Amino acid sequence: MSRALKAHVLLVLNTLVWGVTFVVIKDALADISPLYFNAVRMTLAAACLAAVYRRCLLRVDRATWLSGALLGLFLWGGYEFQTTGLVLTTPSKSAFLTGLSVILVPVFLSLIWRRKVNHWTITGVLAAFAGLYLLTVPAGDTMFDISSVNRGDLLTIGCAIAFAFHIIFLGRATKKHAFEQMAVLQTAFAALLMWFTVPVLEHAHALWSPRVVWAILVTGVLCTAVAFSIQAWAQQFTPPTHTALIFALEPVFAWLTSYVVLHERLGARAALGAGLILGGILLSELLGRVVEAAPGALAPAELEEEGS
Repeated sequence: MSRALKAHVLLVLNTLVWGVTFVVIKDALADISPLYFNAVRMTLAAACLAAVYRRCLLRVDRATWLSGALLGLFLWGGYEFQTTGLVLTTPSKSAFLTGLSVILVPVFLSLIWRRKVNHWTITGVLAAFAGLYLLTVPAGDTMFDISSVNRGDLLTIGCAIAFAFHIIFLGRATKKHAFEQMAVLQTAFAALLMWFTVPVLEHAHALWSPRVVWAILVTGVLCTAVAFSIQAWAQQFTPPTHTALIFALEPVFAWLTSYVVLHERLGARAALGAGLILGGILLSELLGRVVEAAPGALAPAELEEEGS
C-alpha cells in the first residue's frame, strides 16, 4: 500500500472514530457530569501526548508557551460548550453544528483579518447558515426567536465559534512552532482550565460505569493522542481538498451511528438543514480552495498574512 493511500485510509478511520464518539459521549453523560468528564479525558490526553512527544518539550520558549496557552483557551471553550450542549441535544445535531466551525473560519478571517473570499466560499457560508436555521429553529416560527432554540444547540454553536478561532490560531502557531509542542501544550492548558471550571460551573458527579471508563479511554487516548499523531503524519501525503472532503464525513458518521445505536431520526426539516450545512462546508472547502489556488490568486497562507 502506498503512503498516499495509507494516509487516506487512516484519515477516514480518524474521522469515523471522531463521528462515533458523539454517541459514545452522549451515552456516558448519563453517568458523569460533562465538565468533569472533559477534565478527566483531557488530562489523560495531555499525559499521553506528553509521553509521545517528550523530547520536543525539552526546549520550549516563552512565545511557544503563550501560543500553547491561547490554543488551549479556545480548545477548552470548544469542548466545554460541545459536551455541555450534548447533554441537551442529539449526537447528530451536535456533530453537524460543530461542523459549522469550518465554515466560520473564512467568515472570521474576512471580518477580523480582512481576508478576501471568493463567490464559492460566500455561497457555502450562506447555505450553511440556511441549514443552521432549519436545523435549530422549530417549524412554525415565522421569525427567529432565540428562546425557541434548544439550549443544547445554542451551546454547540458556541462550540463551533470557539473551534473556528482554534483552527485559525493553530494554523498560525504551527508556522512558528513545532506541531508536537502545540499538541501537548494546548491540551495541557485546556485540561488545566477544565479543572478550574468544574467546581465553579457544576456540581461534579460520576458513576464509574464501564461506559464512562470506555468513553474516557476512547476520547482521551484514541481520539486525541493517537488521532493527532496520525493526522500530523497523514496530511503530509494528502491534498488539502481530499482532507477537507474526508473531514466532512464526521457528522455523517455521527448521524449514522446515532441512527443505528440510539434510533435517532432527523425530521425532514432538520435533515434538509443538515444537508445544507454539509453542502456549504464542501462548497467552501473544495471549490473555494480551488479558486483561491488558481494562477494569479493569493494562496490561503498569503491571504492570511496579508490581513494580519
